[in-house]
Amino acid sequence: MGLAKTEIFTDDQNELALIGKVFAHPARIAILQHLFRVTSCVCGDIVEEIGLAQPTVSQHLKELRNLGLIKGDVEGTTVCYCIHVENWEKMKTRFQSFLDQDISLGKECC
Repeated sequence: MGLAKTEIFTDDQNELALIGKVFAHPARIAILQHLFRVTSCVCGDIVEEIGLAQPTVSQHLKELRNLGLIKGDVEGTTVCYCIHVENWEKMKTRFQSFLDQDISLGKECC
């Protein structure tokens, strides 16, 4: 199996790809949407909301947390998750600048 060769790409390209990977799974989208609606909740609430097994939800939470889009505060034996607002804003700015690139309209290509 070939290597991803991420070292040949810029930090910006690698970060955008990581953001894209996080948004590439509908369960992660559902988790983020739920967190925006309720502000904060524990894993069990998310399991009930989206209908996946707890270990599956935990893995998706881990991916979102690793990218820094969510954070979790330990409350006794549970973790309360919420959107990491500062990182969310940074991600939006970075991804929006990528999406705002436009080709020259009116010119035929290919």
